[in-house]
Amino acid sequence: MPQLPDDLDAVAVRTWCSLALEALGRERAEIDAINVYPIADGDTGTNLYLTVESAAAAVEAVFAAHETGTTAPATADAVRAMAHGALIGARGNSGTILAQLLRGMAGVLADGGDAAHLRLALTRAAAAARQAVAHPVEGTVLTVATAAAEAAQGGEERELRAVVSAAYEGARAALARTPEQLAVLGRAGVVDAGGRGLVAVLGALVEAVTGQAPVRGPRAGSGKAAAPVDGGSVVGLPVGGVPIPAGGAPVEGPLDCPEDADGGGPAFEVIYLLEARDEQVDRLRTRLDALGDSLVVVGGDGLWHVHVHVDDAGAAVEAGVEAGRPYRIRITHFATESGHDVRVQAEPAQRAVVVVVPGDGLAGLCAEAGATTVIARPGEPPASGELVDAIRRAHAREVVLLPNDAALRHTAAAAAEQARTEGVRVALVPTRAAVQGIAALAVHEPDRGFDEDVVAMTAAAGATRYAELAVAERQSWTMAGICQAGDILGLIDGDVAVIGADVPATARTVLDRMLAAGGELVTLVLGEDVPDALADALAEHVREGHLAVDTVVYRGGHQRAPLLIGVE
Repeated sequence: MPQLPDDLDAVAVRTWCSLALEALGRERAEIDAINVYPIADGDTGTNLYLTVESAAAAVEAVFAAHETGTTAPATADAVRAMAHGALIGARGNSGTILAQLLRGMAGVLADGGDAAHLRLALTRAAAAARQAVAHPVEGTVLTVATAAAEAAQGGEERELRAVVSAAYEGARAALARTPEQLAVLGRAGVVDAGGRGLVAVLGALVEAVTGQAPVRGPRAGSGKAAAPVDGGSVVGLPVGGVPIPAGGAPVEGPLDCPEDADGGGPAFEVIYLLEARDEQVDRLRTRLDALGDSLVVVGGDGLWHVHVHVDDAGAAVEAGVEAGRPYRIRITHFATESGHDVRVQAEPAQRAVVVVVPGDGLAGLCAEAGATTVIARPGEPPASGELVDAIRRAHAREVVLLPNDAALRHTAAAAAEQARTEGVRVALVPTRAAVQGIAALAVHEPDRGFDEDVVAMTAAAGATRYAELAVAERQSWTMAGICQAGDILGLIDGDVAVIGADVPATARTVLDRMLAAGGELVTLVLGEDVPDALADALAEHVREGHLAVDTVVYRGGHQRAPLLIGVE
């Protein structure tokens, strides 16, 4: 049996994220089914799952970076990664609030993970979440978070396990009372969906700390309805005359109350990440609050996650542009999402390509070629939910998915499997670099048979060797020897093959090594700050040393590597 933690260290944080993801995976359909506030769009469970998925992936990335070491990452690194991952991957109203809760906890737990720090972390998290919501409402996830923080308080002698258990029980009790606090929940006979998701996350924390899964199901002894709590499937007594659904099954009748279905609410949900200064965000909050409702702005240190429900989606995005640099913009039409839109939908295309690209420049190039793109910004790999969204946006019966990163292999496979359950035929071509994706897209022919097209694209990608230049962050041992911080590394097919002092000389050496095995076409993708003169010099170098080899150059925009190289 693994040793149980005396405090919340990095390993415990990793375990917590993994267990929370499993819990939400089990319960997201039931949470979706009881989602009636603020919009009855049936996606709260899915949004919470995708938010935690992003947080867990960020923590795993921290551990992966320490694979060659003998010690685990620092607790501060793990909790900050968890918070950052949740922030960039937050989905929906509840997911955005959960991201702020995790961020509030991380700010305290980075200094220590004992019982005293956890009590303070829960308190700070609940306060931060309330501050992030423009108009807090009781009977929601905010109420549940506050109750968890209050229940966790106690004498200094209480150990970590007692604190997490008390927080969980406090959250469960508060969740059972939410139908009494929020009229729409009482009429529907359900507890708050976001609150139930938070109970699942806190239950995972209990299991990570104590080694035992907490008691699930309705909390007895309240004298009230046995509301479905944390996976409960017991039909309880009526709330407001309406039976509570077993396992969170949909309820007929009460969900069709006027405020949920009369079309009087905002038509769109707008979400985006925003790079902006604090003072700009204060003005943005004021402007967005006037445009719509369900406004939640979370984050800090120059990076923010914005969520709002509005009728004018364009105005909400324009407000973000005025405040800073918005990206990962997602706009959802509630009527279309919830199935109430009576407009005739366009017939799906027969085939489409979805491609992950490392920068804006390649996104434009691939879009011109007809592909649906997902941008993987430095340090922000897309979660499976983003890839599923892109497959849906492609609106085709058949989709070829190009992840363009070996690290996205499992994420892309999960997205493909999800899309297949929705009736889309998806083929995953295991491209490991953007230049392989470009080669695959170049031979794509939508008019030929699906299997034939996939084989041709796979062959083109496989015939393309790939390389990239990177700047060493610290001294370390590589396949090419010991590098120092600031050295230029030339990676060929994922392994360090060249260590150089500057970008031009290292690039020339990498090209010569790659072309020594032959080649007909060199592809260069320049980073944002790389001058065109470098591309001209490298193209001339290829012409002089390798006859009959052509060179094509693309601008990649803001990407991790200063230079990507492909040889076909």
